[in-house]
Amino acid sequence: MSLVTEVAAADSQRALVHFSAMLEWETDCWDVHDALSRGKQDFVLLDVRSHALYAAGHINGAISLPHGKIVATTMKNYAAETLFVVYCAGPHCNGAIRAAIRLSGLGLPVKTMPGGVTGWLDEGFSLISDVA
Repeated sequence: MSLVTEVAAADSQRALVHFSAMLEWETDCWDVHDALSRGKQDFVLLDVRSHALYAAGHINGAISLPHGKIVATTMKNYAAETLFVVYCAGPHCNGAIRAAIRLSGLGLPVKTMPGGVTGWLDEGFSLISDVA
């Protein structure tokens, strides 16, 4: 018996519930890219890294809002039903989770994009830069 099978997999019904629910919490780089490239951006994409990292390279269409700056006063101009998709550097960074906590704490809907910049680049998508 391997460590993989030491703990049995969940039954199919529990697995279905679990994996279906995951899509309520997160999206992926491909789906975000598809929405952006088809002009179907029905969400606000937030780059929650520092302004300097954003300037060095970010997803076209993203807004720079470091997770520590997500407070009621900075979010007051968004409608309560606005969906936010947040990303940071990549799976090694917890900035997107911190942003999701802040947004959900303000009563705003949010999904993370777990791959972040690393996942975006891994998919072969490009970043834009504000640095000359």
